[in-house]
Amino acid sequence: MPLAGPILAEIASDKMSPDDPTKTDEGSESASEFSLVHGGPLFQLLRRAHLEGDARTIARKRVLVISLFAWLPLLVLSASEGKALKGAVAVPFLMDVEQHIRFLVAMPLLIVAELMVHQRMQPMIQLFRERKIISESARPKFEAAITSAYRLRNSLIAELLLIVFVYAVGVPVAWRNYIALDTATWYGTTAAGGSVLSIAGGWYVYVSLPLSQFLLARWYYRLFIWTRFLWHVSKIELSLLPAHPDRLGGLGFLSVIIYAFAPLAAAHGALLAGPFANRIFYMGAHLPSFKLEIAGIVVFVLCFAFGPPLVFAPQLAAARRRGMREYGTLAERYVRDFDTKWLRGGAPADEALVGSADIQSLADLSNSLEIVRTMNVTVITKEAVIRVAAATLAPILPLVLTMMPLEELLKRMFGLLF
Repeated sequence: MPLAGPILAEIASDKMSPDDPTKTDEGSESASEFSLVHGGPLFQLLRRAHLEGDARTIARKRVLVISLFAWLPLLVLSASEGKALKGAVAVPFLMDVEQHIRFLVAMPLLIVAELMVHQRMQPMIQLFRERKIISESARPKFEAAITSAYRLRNSLIAELLLIVFVYAVGVPVAWRNYIALDTATWYGTTAAGGSVLSIAGGWYVYVSLPLSQFLLARWYYRLFIWTRFLWHVSKIELSLLPAHPDRLGGLGFLSVIIYAFAPLAAAHGALLAGPFANRIFYMGAHLPSFKLEIAGIVVFVLCFAFGPPLVFAPQLAAARRRGMREYGTLAERYVRDFDTKWLRGGAPADEALVGSADIQSLADLSNSLEIVRTMNVTVITKEAVIRVAAATLAPILPLVLTMMPLEELLKRMFGLLF
């Protein structure tokens, strides 16, 4: 391992290649290339393996390699032990729905979510500047928030702690106590002294499962960085425009990032659907018995998707109050002048009312005041909530078939539609 030392040293310092677009000549990340995804020790390892980059082809390659690294050895090892097909154990590998969903559905979704979030988030910081939401006097605080976010993103210690957490809590506590089946499976059998892992089970418990849990925990860490960054920005006095057509004072671009979390939401639904399926198929459970878990995961996903931008609610509410006061005063002045001119005989005798620009100006002012009055203080919309919730529930919906035959389900659906 003669190269291990230099490689780890380079990862720890998070050095980039000269052509890396996320670095400027001075070595600091460019705000126009802001990303919570393209950085960190794992990112550097993937770059060295040519499994990271902006190209969609590289992203697809990464999905294929990482998913197969976690899933394919389980197939080979369980087959070599005679536990891949039905008969040897109660839950053979090829019949274990949970693992196929975990490694072939949820894990690729976690990886695809990185590409989507990166593409949506990349121009966001520049929009703060282009729209002059950040004043020149507040620019140093804004730059400090960006630098702090990059420092956390590139932290080697943080990712090492995530690995420790996965092996100390994720596998021995969360998986063994709440997810692992209490029956003979391809990965282990129950015994008097506890469960005994098979060879395939050893790879599963010490490699595949921790890898999937690490990718998920790493996403939670990124969401923490994202929330913390927005919180720091919300403490800056922003130049918000109450009459902005986006009805968010000019912060409407923040709503774009929410839709990018759809793959991450679907991954959470898939991670829940897998254990549900196993318990329905092998433990005699029924889907309605999991309604609290399903409701809980939907609420949890909605919180991490919509929660971070809520830090701007106080400033947006203040901007709306200020707008109502200022635009209300402006409207009152204009309406008084309009009343004096056209209703109290103040208009020149040769000026016609029909076609007068005063009427159009009055209508425009009324529209502006309505925009201010209906200005939102959050990015939460009914459409966005439905789309994120639907993405979360999509992997769970096929389990409805366990409650009734497909033919009956289709009849009910057509009955509702027609």
